[in-house]
Order: sequence, then structure tokens, then C-alpha cells
Amino acid sequence: MPILVDRIADLIGLRDRDELDVALVRLTWELLGTGAKAVAILRPVGEEADMRWLTRIRFTADQVVPAINLTVTAQEDLPKLAEYPEHHATMISGQVRRYHGSKALTLFPLSAEHEGLGVFEVETELSLPAETERLLASLLRIYHNFQGLLDYGERDTLTNLLNRKTFDGVFLKTTLGARAPEPPTLDDRRHAGSGPRHWLGVIDIDHFKRVNDTYGHLIGDEVLILMARLMRSSFRFHDHIYRFGGEEFAVLVQCEQEGDAMAAFERFRLNAQAHAFPQVGNITVSTGLTALRPDDTPSEAFERADKALYHAKGHGRNQVCDHADLVTTGEVVEADTINAEAEFF
Repeated sequence: MPILVDRIADLIGLRDRDELDVALVRLTWELLGTGAKAVAILRPVGEEADMRWLTRIRFTADQVVPAINLTVTAQEDLPKLAEYPEHHATMISGQVRRYHGSKALTLFPLSAEHEGLGVFEVETELSLPAETERLLASLLRIYHNFQGLLDYGERDTLTNLLNRKTFDGVFLKTTLGARAPEPPTLDDRRHAGSGPRHWLGVIDIDHFKRVNDTYGHLIGDEVLILMARLMRSSFRFHDHIYRFGGEEFAVLVQCEQEGDAMAAFERFRLNAQAHAFPQVGNITVSTGLTALRPDDTPSEAFERADKALYHAKGHGRNQVCDHADLVTTGEVVEADTINAEAEFF
């Protein structure tokens, strides 16, 4: 028991969601002992009309350590909820369910305020003893409560989007695997064969001050909430969406091609333009976009995207401007980072 308490203390000492999920799976595996065959976390992703199962993590006996699935998968390639009826029933009912056939499967419902529902799957050679099932259920309650604490510190209270202070850490973690050994280029262009790249878009609501001045801050807050919902429906489930403060947002996306990144932000721009906001009517957004470079820092990438956004705001608004294109046409001058640092110091 003292060892278990120590491991739980280690679990709730984590501040990273991926590490927390890995620790939960690892601790469960140790508690199950030699009878364990697989432990997994599954969550539904996508819009309500077409939700799919994403296996966030799955650990089996032939693996050395559990690891988060970081593969970017198209939503249409994921299994539909109906393809796992036992998991769907567990999630909907909120009750532990047990299935016995060629394997003993125990499914625990998962929930977190902003992460949504999910299922914790435990596969064993024999049925779980009642005492072990109760222990795992208690462990998952601790996990759920701690997820809520993380939400409180990482989410914007108005829109439920990620907040500004989480940006740097997620930026570095999500781009680390995509960094290539080639030196950075001025045009941000993707090198052939370098694999998926990340893009950062900085989004600003056009004339938002006018909305607050004309209709009041309560209506302005409603616009922000609805705009956040439009973002969640316009971008993919694995994209990271932030509210930076006021009417400014940022989105980290991963795409195979540059055109796909531009299309994603264009899709949101058109969705925002077509939406009828209560009392206010139609609202537009402007976006500055940049491809992330090898060894980029959050501040460097944000500065490029912000320059592109500034250009969009100054040249008619309601458009997406790519920093690389602006540099190529000479409308924006590429910053000399080395000289700028030398002058600063």
C-alpha cells in the first residue's frame, strides 16, 4: 500500500496531460500484474454528427513502455462510435461494463470537463477481481479530479480554449518531432521529403472594439464564445486552438502540404464570415500564417505570423496572409535574427 500511495503521489505531481495518461496506464499495468494483456485510453473526437474513436494510448505486453499515439490521422480513417458498441455503451451509461468471450474486457467510463468523455479499457486473461475493479475505479476518480485541476490552469474561462500560458510548452512539444536537420529558409517553404510540417496562424476578429462599443461587453463575450465554437468545428480534432486574450486567437496545425494549411484557415474565415451572430450580424476575421522552421522558438514564429496578420489588417481585412508569400513579393521584410540579437545585447 505505501508503494501504491507513492505512485499515486507521483501521478498527481505531473503537469503534462500526455505524461499523466502514460503514468495512469503504467500504474494500472503494474497493479494488474502478470494477468494483464492490454490497457488503453480511447476518446471520441470530431463533431457530434460524425464522432470517431481515437485510441490515445494502448499498452500491451510486447511494448517496453506505454507511449502516446502522436500519429496525425484523418478523422474519416478512424472507426465510428458504432463500430465499438461496448465502448459506446460504457461511455453513454457512465457505468463499468464487463465482457467475457475470448478475452476478459473491463471498460471504465472516463470524463473530464473539457477533454470530453472516453473509455479506459482493461484486457486481462481472467475476469478482474471485485477488489481490483474497485481500486481501478478509485484511481480513475483521482485521475478525473486532477484533469479538472489541469483544465482550470490551462483553459480560458470564457471560451474553454487553451490559454496563452500553455502555448510555449505545447508549441515545443508538438513541433519537436517534425523538426528537420536542414537550416531555416527565408521563404518558409517545405523541403521535399521532410514529412508533415506545422503552421501557426494568428487570428484577429475584425472591428471587435466596435462590437463592444455598440452592443456592450456581454454581447462581445457571446461573440467570442461563438467564434471559439466555429474554430473547433472548422479545424481538426488534433489542432491546438488558443485564446491569446481579447479578440486574438492562435492555432497550431499540422499538414502535409502548405496548401492544406492555407485551406484550413480559409475554411474558418469563410465559416466566420457566413455565420449570423445574434444581434451583431456578420463578422469577419483576419489571419496571419507562417510555417514553423527547424529550431524555431515560439516568439520567432509568433512574430512572423503577427507581421502577416498586421499586413492583412492593413490591406482590407477578412483575409489570410501567408508570411512566406509576403516575403517573396517584398511586401514584408524578413527579420535578420542574428543582427537583431547582436544589436539587442
